[in-house]
Amino acid sequence: MRNVIARSRKAKPATNKAWWPSLTTLLLPLTLALVACGDDCSSSASAVPSDEPSSFERGESSSSAIPGSASESSSGVNSSSSAIPGSASESSSSVNSSSSAIPGSASESSSSVNSSSSAIPGSASESSSSVNSSSSAIPSSASESSSSVDKVNCSALLEGETGWSWDVPKECRFNPDIDYGTMTDSRDGKVYRTVKIGDQVWMAENLNFDPGQGGSGEDKYDWSWCYDNEPKKCDVAGRLYTWAAAIDSVKLATDTKNPQDCGDGKKCALPDTVYGICPPGWHLPSKAEFGTLLTVMGGQSTASNVLKSQSGWAESKNGTDAFGFSALPVGGWAPLYGFYLAGNGAYFWSATGFDADYAEHLGIDYDKENTFLDFAYKHSGSSVRCIKNN
Repeated sequence: MRNVIARSRKAKPATNKAWWPSLTTLLLPLTLALVACGDDCSSSASAVPSDEPSSFERGESSSSAIPGSASESSSGVNSSSSAIPGSASESSSSVNSSSSAIPGSASESSSSVNSSSSAIPGSASESSSSVNSSSSAIPSSASESSSSVDKVNCSALLEGETGWSWDVPKECRFNPDIDYGTMTDSRDGKVYRTVKIGDQVWMAENLNFDPGQGGSGEDKYDWSWCYDNEPKKCDVAGRLYTWAAAIDSVKLATDTKNPQDCGDGKKCALPDTVYGICPPGWHLPSKAEFGTLLTVMGGQSTASNVLKSQSGWAESKNGTDAFGFSALPVGGWAPLYGFYLAGNGAYFWSATGFDADYAEHLGIDYDKENTFLDFAYKHSGSSVRCIKNN
């Protein structure tokens, strides 16, 4: 409603005494009415339509989701699109949103917020009763709750699988019935699952420590790889190492007490325990320690089925993984062939050399019941499973 604007009128000059009483009679009630109105009349200014649009006319926009962002929702917060929460131009009269729901902020809650028109956002008198939470918002802040984090649906990923897929994370390959332990590599912070088999404690997944290049100066060379040279595949399969990298031949050569010149094309006398590239407190297993493992699993002729993971092997020839060793068919690397046999085989270095060109390793093929404990070229790439020191 608009203000009533008084308009003055020019009174006719008095021509006789009879006119004046009549005019007084007319103006007196109006004067009394204005006096009686008092503060009520002055407050009518707040009801004057402003040139600014009303909150309804300003429209309702979803400010809980930035347009184009992953958290955009059609059921978000009602706010003025002209004011960004937290900006200098934000106006309490144009923004209906809670500062606790600023997308990306540390205090962002897991729900979208609709503020009540009875409470002024940001005011001291704003009450929690004016906030209606909704589970439609996707939290992206430091306070994000674990219940809102998308978890891997292993059942869906493994459904219908008949062979190897790099798209399945390693977590889906472990035996769900095994009570695994954990170990953290202090060198890079990576966490590995561990499992006790007999009297031995093994890493239940392949080592994924990057030792950098071998050699020095202009003679540097690669001696470990991610399959297909794709780093994301190391997250699934660990790295593939040459035997020289697995035993850490550089460290052996610079040992002040017992330096050993080992590696490809060289035969040397290694110590009883070779720590190699394994984390502190762990070492590279010897051929004898692999033999002990196979004995616990029923012998070399049948251990393959017990060592293999329950999924991922070619033609669905998976294992029982009864002890939780969870051998994955991540293949290997060779100079003439490059990366090979993913889905078909798993190969693990031992610390035991055979001669100048070969070293002992444990091999598992998808179509064989027996496990191979024999030798392979030192310059080829195989996986590493470390065993805990006694």
